[in-house]
Amino acid sequence: MKVAATEELCILLLTASCLVLISGLQLDSMPYDYYATTECVTEPQRAQYRGGIILNPDFDHSIHDWTVFGNGTIEEQVSNDGNRFIIASNRTQPLDGFSQKVQLNKGIIYTFSAWFQLSEGSDTVSVVFKTNGSELVRGGNVIAKHGCWSLLKGGIVADFSSPAEILFESENPTVEIWIDSVSLQPFTREEWRSHQDNSIERVRKSKVGFQVTHPNKTALEGATVVIKQTKTDFPFGCGMNHRILTNIEYQKWFVSRFKYTTFTNEMKWYSTENVQGQENYTIPDAMLKFTKENGVSVRGHTILWDDEKFQPEWVKSLSPDELREAATKRMNSMVSRYNGQVIAWDVMNENLHCHYFEDNLGENASAIYYSTAYHLDPNTMMFMNEYNTIAYSGEKVASPANYIRKLKEIQQFQGTDGISLAIGVQGHFSSGVPNLAYMRSSLDLLAATGLPIWLTEVTVDPSPDQAEHLEEILREGYSHPSVQGIIMFVGPAQAGFTSTPLADENFLNTPIGDAVDKLISEWGTGTQTAIADRRGIVDISLHHGDYDITVTHPLTQSSKKLNISVGKAFSQEIIHVKMQA
Repeated sequence: MKVAATEELCILLLTASCLVLISGLQLDSMPYDYYATTECVTEPQRAQYRGGIILNPDFDHSIHDWTVFGNGTIEEQVSNDGNRFIIASNRTQPLDGFSQKVQLNKGIIYTFSAWFQLSEGSDTVSVVFKTNGSELVRGGNVIAKHGCWSLLKGGIVADFSSPAEILFESENPTVEIWIDSVSLQPFTREEWRSHQDNSIERVRKSKVGFQVTHPNKTALEGATVVIKQTKTDFPFGCGMNHRILTNIEYQKWFVSRFKYTTFTNEMKWYSTENVQGQENYTIPDAMLKFTKENGVSVRGHTILWDDEKFQPEWVKSLSPDELREAATKRMNSMVSRYNGQVIAWDVMNENLHCHYFEDNLGENASAIYYSTAYHLDPNTMMFMNEYNTIAYSGEKVASPANYIRKLKEIQQFQGTDGISLAIGVQGHFSSGVPNLAYMRSSLDLLAATGLPIWLTEVTVDPSPDQAEHLEEILREGYSHPSVQGIIMFVGPAQAGFTSTPLADENFLNTPIGDAVDKLISEWGTGTQTAIADRRGIVDISLHHGDYDITVTHPLTQSSKKLNISVGKAFSQEIIHVKMQA
């Protein structure tokens, strides 16, 4: 029999806004998943959203509504405890197996989930939507195994209206594919935005109450409470390059908006040691001095890069022993120099797609350098930083499952006990409509690790709808409970950010800049004025951060000032303010 999700399980797995009703009652229609795991489990959950638009999602009616695609056969199986699922066998091609036809409608966001098992070994299984006769649109994948069930979570955003056939792809046609608990749930954009707004209200804000009284503790009706936010808690920042050192307008533009940054190139190895043995940290030192003077926190990017083409030219000709010595020297020099001065380190950049150091120094190269960086700077978060994990639903190399597998290798390596690991997903999106269903599903899976997640290099390729797409991506990241920071790799055109410019050559806002400024304003409380009711109470919902509060007596105009910090633990707290007569 299939396992039913519970509220307790939902909380343990760190999923978002998971309103689960027990004992077979219908799940809430929120698209945040009630169950997210990359573990292989003995029994699958029931189909999410009762299957959505999928017919016979839990196979309670044998193989009814499911058909064979390509070659092979499908049949129902029943486990020893009575759980029903179906098997695709006698396959000869990757897409051979079971299928079901659905109607997709343009502009609708579809979340997908299903549980998979293989008859032997392990392989990547993908969900594929076959449309317009032959077009194949991939909606995510999972590493399925023999002996336990793995959860595939993903989805698509339809840019067409047409019938579609849901297929399942495994490159190994000799294995049987087992499937259970299939769900495809549609959401309108209005529903999706409503869910984001509700999540932001729960995750990024807290309700605060002020009770204003006379010295005799009676309510002071009509008191004015002015609430001014002085600092936001959520790190939202922008990439920075060396041109800020000599461009006053760039400096003014940046510090008026952002308190978090990543140097786009200036800390990289090819920038600080272009010639072997000649280290030069002049530029990053000057940039770090500028950020300190202006209260801007910096992510350290990057100590090493696992892509061969981005090594300094002199590195590429080194022997393995020479490379090991050079990389160790680079690690010690870089991390020791900026120990305690950055809030994070991208330790081994893109070490899923690339493996230059592993190829030359052994399969544990990444783990060794994470351990080294940790011991050099033990109080700073150490990030994996990878692309396509949340942006591309056809990604296999850097899928959430493979990302987490690499994280575990680092966590289990000798010398990393106590390391503060974190998840960095770059977020480089193409020019099409962003696949928010896949993005959210990927974040849900990564969140099941319990590690902090940052969007580290958000960009969107140019298109007429670039500003709209960037806003959608940023809003999706901000609304997810496990995302703890966002850095965009964008900026003003005059500083060379021409693909995703926030300002033109004269530092006037582009439409993209307008979208970002709107979010900065929306994600901060700003200054608000409220009047105490007859009970002397003001109730207000505030974004997490620091505030200056001024309370003014309605008759004497005497005032009292206080400072508060609002965070997750602040919810529903009453602040008592006693005014003088």
